[in-house]
Amino acid sequence: MNYQAAIFDMDGLLLDTERVCMRIFKEACVVQELPFHETTYLSIIGRNPSGIEQIFRQAYADDYERLHNEWRTRYNAVVKHQAIPVKQGVIALLEWLKANNIPTAVATSTVNDVAKKKLALAGLDQYFDSLTTGCEVKHGKPDPEIYLLAASRLNVNPEKCLAFEDSNNGVRSAFTAGMITYQIPDLVEPCEEVRAFGHKVLPSMHQVLDDLK
Repeated sequence: MNYQAAIFDMDGLLLDTERVCMRIFKEACVVQELPFHETTYLSIIGRNPSGIEQIFRQAYADDYERLHNEWRTRYNAVVKHQAIPVKQGVIALLEWLKANNIPTAVATSTVNDVAKKKLALAGLDQYFDSLTTGCEVKHGKPDPEIYLLAASRLNVNPEKCLAFEDSNNGVRSAFTAGMITYQIPDLVEPCEEVRAFGHKVLPSMHQVLDDLK
């Protein structure tokens, strides 16, 4: 495998955030006396804020604003002040890449200030040479724009980049950008369309590291 850089999604991939986020969304639904649409919720994983808003406005219509405000207030109260657990195998993989002088970056749909805070609280910010966030691109995942921007900031051709994702939307983004893509599923298993890409799907970062070695 010929690669010169590694680019990582953050939520659900580096950090065990997705379960926290979904739990808080369910709480917001209860407080606002609104239904929790699980299928709709799972479809937003990996998308940037504008993509999430578009989907939730369709699902919740005139109730969107109050639900969104309740959700984000509760979510930020947690993730801006508490370290989210790092997923298994992440540190070992990052240390191995660092020891082999492979530059690394994060390409996350999360907005910049929240992403920086999450990485810092988890102690992961030291491992990355660059951070590209959803607020910096016009088209969020599943569009490849964020991965192409992340690769350009590392001065590496996209085809020479490893990409690590948990969500189907993220895999679509990385794969379309031409990257060597690994999927480590979290809340959502790969759909048939995504599995047809032929990328590697592994259960944890431990297996990813074994595969790279």
